[in-house]
Amino acid sequence: MEIYLVGGAVRDELLGRQVVEKDYLVVGATPAAMEKRGYRQVGKDFPVFIHPETGEEYALARTERKSGSGYYGFVCDFSPEITLEQDLQRRDLTINAMARDPDGRLHDPCGGRADLDARLLRHISPAFAEDPLRVLRVARFAARYAPLGFSIAPETLELMREIGDSGELDTLTPERIWKETERALGEATPAVYFTSLREAGALEKIFPELDRLWGVPNPEQWHPEIDSGIHTMMVLEQAAKLSDSTRVRFAAVCHDLGKGITPERHWPQHRGHEESGVPLIEAVCDRWRVPRDFRELAVLVSRFHLHMHKFFELKPTTILKVFNRIDAFRRPQRLHDFALACEADFRGRTGWEDRDYPQREALLACFAAAKNADTREPIERGLKGEAIRQGIDRIRAKAVAEARKPFMPE
Repeated sequence: MEIYLVGGAVRDELLGRQVVEKDYLVVGATPAAMEKRGYRQVGKDFPVFIHPETGEEYALARTERKSGSGYYGFVCDFSPEITLEQDLQRRDLTINAMARDPDGRLHDPCGGRADLDARLLRHISPAFAEDPLRVLRVARFAARYAPLGFSIAPETLELMREIGDSGELDTLTPERIWKETERALGEATPAVYFTSLREAGALEKIFPELDRLWGVPNPEQWHPEIDSGIHTMMVLEQAAKLSDSTRVRFAAVCHDLGKGITPERHWPQHRGHEESGVPLIEAVCDRWRVPRDFRELAVLVSRFHLHMHKFFELKPTTILKVFNRIDAFRRPQRLHDFALACEADFRGRTGWEDRDYPQREALLACFAAAKNADTREPIERGLKGEAIRQGIDRIRAKAVAEARKPFMPE
């Protein structure tokens, strides 16, 4: 039995990045031998074992043979005769196909170390094309490592295009697409995930509502970058700077989807895109089975981001209505997330990246004033039912008006 440290831990160690988790590969063992040593088996498709003391994962060396379509269309062989090199050859990228033995020696049969130095994401063999999930996975790695100068090798990008053209992307389950996308949203440069998918011809197949934004113009006065797709990626970049929340970042991606269905005769104007984007967001969320909190925030940002930009022009009663639509008094964090996504939208424009955006601070100050206002008076007056609510709204609207005064432009 030979045990090797493999995959991401070896890759990140060589890059000088923090190693978050360690995966081990076991060569020359059987499930019975592992269980005899106290390892606990998990996983149905192939044997993975949990170390009895550390809780780390140990997988038996295996090979894979394509037997059907999609991510699950493989037959695995995990016999004790499978070698380290055979296991590493079945992996996706060269930089993920390195191993270290207990003596610290690096095993690199696929040239991963050279590709790390060259900052390339390169596939190992034509078998890469057998698993359509790898298209999304490579795009996610590109989003993670772009700050280090990594790019996708041209021949790998071409193979990704071939996968898209083959129809194999249609076999991916909603859960797998969302899992990769959510993980990508949490990476250092999430916009690279979507632009990489678009370059590979995959974005139009899995996220057509976003893909169609490229080539749709905006008024140059408000959008010097003009193109709606470019703007959306700039907004996502700003959201990544402002917040680690994947909810905020997803809302940034979805905030302008309505512009993709504006009739060309109305370009570059997009009146009503805030509301026309809502059904598109809901369609994406239904298709990918996106969690409710992501969906709800994305819908709210689509509907009300222009309200936020025009915050100093709104009536206090309108501001209060926005608070109520967001359900801010019960869910204040949602209001904070909403404000961050709107600020990202404002800053996600060429030359606007460092402009002041006092709307966010003013919004939160007004909300704090409304939340802390003394609303006992309508009840003490003996009002009932709807009259109480109206009385509370009047008090809160007055508090909003007073709290906004210090922020109003002169």
